[in-house]
Amino acid sequence: MTATVNADTGRQRLRIALFLAVAMAATVGSALAFQYVGGYIPCKLCLEQRTPYYVGVPLMLLAVLASALRAPAWVSRGLLAIGGLLMLYGVYLGVYHSGVEWGWWPGPTDCTAAAGPVDTGGKGVLDALDKFVPPSCDKAAVRILGLSLAGWNAIASFVLAAVAFRGAFARD
Repeated sequence: MTATVNADTGRQRLRIALFLAVAMAATVGSALAFQYVGGYIPCKLCLEQRTPYYVGVPLMLLAVLASALRAPAWVSRGLLAIGGLLMLYGVYLGVYHSGVEWGWWPGPTDCTAAAGPVDTGGKGVLDALDKFVPPSCDKAAVRILGLSLAGWNAIASFVLAAVAFRGAFARD
């Protein structure tokens, strides 16, 4: 009976890790789509909010692998817990950026720092400006149902953290 229960929870951790890997990839993929397809230029804080996902996706794939290869439960549990912590960091980054956008607290002073020399590709400086000077962190590029993308990221990160912690600390 215990072997059956442990196998079921091992499969459950595998499913949770796979869900998290796909959900994290979809979340950061949608941010990249807004940038490259939608033409929204990310600010410094927008780019920073992607870091937990860039680390989390491969980490969750390792958790999938650990569960699939039936590694000791503490391995997949530990990876899921680290994924949960990464997503909590994502919640912090999303809330911080949202607060900057709403004017609740100041953002970083270097948020609109320009890049080095600009090659305009034969166009005028004003035509190339949006490509080389990132937008200010205190202006939301778009709001969907009243929330900026940073606000939606905070919500998504919170949900993913809850799922990761549930998988990490579920009883066997």
